[in-house]
Amino acid sequence: QGWLHSYIATLRQGGVLSWNEPLEQPEGPQTRSVVNSLLSGALAGALAKTAVAPLDRTKIIFQVSSARFSAKEAYRLIYRTYLKDGFLSLWRGNSATMVRVIPYAAIQFCAHEQYKRLLGGYYGFQGKALPPVPRLLAGSLAGTTAAMLTYPLDMVRARMAVTPKEMYSNIVHVFERISREEGLKTLYRGFTPTILGVIPYAGLSFYTYETLKKIHAERSGRLQPYSYERLAFGACAGLIGQSASYPLDVVRRRMQTAGVTGHTYGTIQGTMREIVAEEGVVRGLYKGLSMNWVKGPIAVGISFTTFDLTQILLKKLFVWQQLVIS
Repeated sequence: QGWLHSYIATLRQGGVLSWNEPLEQPEGPQTRSVVNSLLSGALAGALAKTAVAPLDRTKIIFQVSSARFSAKEAYRLIYRTYLKDGFLSLWRGNSATMVRVIPYAAIQFCAHEQYKRLLGGYYGFQGKALPPVPRLLAGSLAGTTAAMLTYPLDMVRARMAVTPKEMYSNIVHVFERISREEGLKTLYRGFTPTILGVIPYAGLSFYTYETLKKIHAERSGRLQPYSYERLAFGACAGLIGQSASYPLDVVRRRMQTAGVTGHTYGTIQGTMREIVAEEGVVRGLYKGLSMNWVKGPIAVGISFTTFDLTQILLKKLFVWQQLVIS
């Protein structure tokens, strides 16, 4: 219990259980650290995706069609959907999103913490901010790990977002119809562009967020940013990460939904060529990016902020529990 008393002493010196205590996990069982990361990541992903679900659904619909994207057309689509199917229809597919994003975010954030610890030990920076290259590598590895383990759920979510509710009644129905009519391999259609896209997206997102927190700590003298500062750092991370990987996001959506849009996209290069030939580079491969510049920073900002604050809260609860027991 020596680490506990040291930790409590640190908290008391800076104000009893202040919100500015170090976020790093005190030495202790790794199991608790992993569980905390999984819970925090799951909550972070659920809140972030639910907040931007209508915008996300609208973006996917434009990504998988040849219709020209504009803010005005996006608003019209949202409004028509609301008039036709009701307010809650704007969140159609969000149940599938939650089934995917909760394990995805939990695995990604937990994996990131573990990769940071492993790389920190390997490069001699245990308990400190990683150098730039390992920092980027930790984010990329975390995103890749999560994407590999949850990809079929992403496929299902994309199908539900672009089809009427009469076609797929629920998540299980999507799996059944795809498996029966298109084959199990279809559940992994678009997997390669997903992995190629998630490497720069997750890498740059985590890298940017961690770097901004490090610069903030050095210049402000505060170990932890305020909540609004975390939101701003996360927004910057989302803007940079999603802009870098966006064309591959369009490609994977086209490949995922080929079975219900009448196209036969087979390879990344072939899909890109067809999109560019029909719609052009900017209007095709970057369709909906302006909406992502609104949606992405909000979602990533909420995600990173929720994860950090939930981690802090769980650690405080553990300390309070130990105080009560002792």
